[in-house]
Amino acid sequence: MEGEIKNLILVWATTLVCLLYCHKINTNNKFMAFIPVFCIFIYLPSLLTSVHFAGTISFFITWLANFKLLLFAFHKGPLFNSSNNKPLPLSKFILTSCLPIKISSSSSSSQKDGKKKLIMMMNYSVKFIVFVALLKVYEYGDQIHPLIKMSLFCVHIYVVLDMGLAFLAYMARSVLGLELEPQFNEPYMATSLQDFWGKRWNLMVTGILHPTVYIPVRLFLLNKKCTRNMAMLLAVMATFMVSGLMHELIFYYIGTRLKPPTWEVTCFFLTHGVLLCAELVLKRRLSFLRIPRMISGPLALSVVMVTSFWLFFPPFLRCDTEVRSCQEFVAFLEFVIRGRFVASSDVSCPYFSTN
Repeated sequence: MEGEIKNLILVWATTLVCLLYCHKINTNNKFMAFIPVFCIFIYLPSLLTSVHFAGTISFFITWLANFKLLLFAFHKGPLFNSSNNKPLPLSKFILTSCLPIKISSSSSSSQKDGKKKLIMMMNYSVKFIVFVALLKVYEYGDQIHPLIKMSLFCVHIYVVLDMGLAFLAYMARSVLGLELEPQFNEPYMATSLQDFWGKRWNLMVTGILHPTVYIPVRLFLLNKKCTRNMAMLLAVMATFMVSGLMHELIFYYIGTRLKPPTWEVTCFFLTHGVLLCAELVLKRRLSFLRIPRMISGPLALSVVMVTSFWLFFPPFLRCDTEVRSCQEFVAFLEFVIRGRFVASSDVSCPYFSTN
């Protein structure tokens, strides 16, 4: 663990140096100047073996930071201040690059802010209670049906991601002093696949993929005399393809590097790309047919969960990623409580047991 901490410090130090270079460099062709940084950011997660560290770095740096810098190279995106034609101040530039945050451009009254904060506190209080309840349920994992286990795992992933990203946004808000856009918008209330992927699930990824993949591909196809509808559908497929490949890369870093890739994760996102395209076509051609939300919502969420059980989770579980994750979490608690790390072989996880 000590070696892992040293590597983590090295990774973040290298990241800061690279971002300082990107912020200060002054050239007309920033894309070419950034290529070494892109390569370094792809390499950095390979220095880490921890599920949490490798997963976080690959998502924050290899994916989001690289895509943000790609936009910045062409004077676009969250790192570029279009009002004065300059990059963000250095502190905001680094934080916005490293963390899955986006500064909100909207302003609201103090009364609305107070209500919004109260609702948010209640919301995350409920999610924390759900998280604690899940930890208790995990003790009876052997008595729970596998499908129910996977369903609980879906809830667990959402709650952990939502609370974790919200905490990072809160820390960044405290440093930046600016309002930040939320990372999730209650995905369990989605009314369709379009609503789920476009407006509710992991909005930072959606906000990055839209300008870096969807818009360029759509404009390219329109310039090639492709019809607007076909350009839109192909751009959607390209977006899901890139998302699948980036998830495949993250899975590689957190454990599947020990085994050859099966491309199930990429197939998961391609499947949803096809389903979303079919949904868009049906909405246009059958606009007179309105499916009630109480039917379309559960149907969309069921599709997400079933395809997750089929394609998304198997490669994740095949490398005992969840067991290692649980062991790391328990080891971290031991470190906080006792002031020392414990060997992972001495840590047991009642829910994700390999026995």
